[in-house]
Amino acid sequence: MLVKSDVCIVGSGPGGALLAYLLAKQDISVVLLERHSEVAREFRGEFLNDEGEAILKKHGLFEDVERLGLLRMEQIEYWNDGQLFKRIFPEFPIDHVGIHVPQNHLLTAILNEAEKLDSFQLMMNTRVTDLIQNEMGRFTGVKARKGGNDLEVQSSLVIGADGRFSMVRKKAGIPVVIKNHGYDLLWAKIPAPEGWKPSIKMALVNGSQVALFTQAGGFIQIGWNIEHGSFPHLRKQPFDPFIEDLLFAFPELKKVVCENISSWHDFILLDVYSSYCETWTKDGVALLGDAAHTMTPTGAFGLNCAMKDADILAELIQRCIMQGDIGFLGLKMAEPERKAEIERLQAIQVDKEISFASQFAAAYV
Repeated sequence: MLVKSDVCIVGSGPGGALLAYLLAKQDISVVLLERHSEVAREFRGEFLNDEGEAILKKHGLFEDVERLGLLRMEQIEYWNDGQLFKRIFPEFPIDHVGIHVPQNHLLTAILNEAEKLDSFQLMMNTRVTDLIQNEMGRFTGVKARKGGNDLEVQSSLVIGADGRFSMVRKKAGIPVVIKNHGYDLLWAKIPAPEGWKPSIKMALVNGSQVALFTQAGGFIQIGWNIEHGSFPHLRKQPFDPFIEDLLFAFPELKKVVCENISSWHDFILLDVYSSYCETWTKDGVALLGDAAHTMTPTGAFGLNCAMKDADILAELIQRCIMQGDIGFLGLKMAEPERKAEIERLQAIQVDKEISFASQFAAAYV
């Protein structure tokens, strides 16, 4: 099967889906390839900051997402020894400190609008296996498997929006530098107790960060930092003392935790690291989001950075096409400014991780 388009985007996460929609709105033909069979899939970042919110509003998508369901966080709280000792509230005129958006709601809203456009084509259950190169070494498309059938997409530009383990990045031979941050993350999801306010709650438990994120739909997501690589050893230890530490930090969770978390199997392990590519473009390939710059969970920048990448790339790609820049050299020229922004945010993440314990100094005075 052969498909032709101006742009082929690999990966239908928020960055890839948004870029596909924005290009298709400009009558640039786009094929969006997604290896999963549905948009509801394994855990991804779901925290929207003011920049991500502004991008959705800029493109008329925020109200669609809101209709499907989101949740505004009312405050950030810091807890110590089971006691609340500090609150951070939104500053007027903003009425929230962040927004939880289920990723399937976000993707559904974007893809519903994209599906209305003749220039857009989505192929789910499609896994990229290789890139196509011409005799000059330029990448001119991808090879893929859709179900049990071979597929070839020919395009002027290939976008790798396929995450931290990007196949596009690998096949294009773009090197990536990985930075270990010294911790991994255990995730768990539990129902919120009755009367639970939409909030982000932070605690220091035996020197480790524990965060509770209220989610749309009446849930709480628990994020528990553990020493990098320690989970195989940790899961050999008795489970009860571990969970008792959580209940000491947040006593009001006792009932729902005891009903929903009973073993190590109730946690999901996220291998935490950040990454950075020296170049995000190469011979007809461009990267965005985690494929170009994986972020850690700290500060919840990842989702928002991917959408900003898409917003900027859409304008640059349109400009290249209008100016007859068939080599898309304009993408390379615009790289330094965006890379400087990502470097700044990754430095903020490191600073937040190092200084987290200092937030609790007031609790010990």
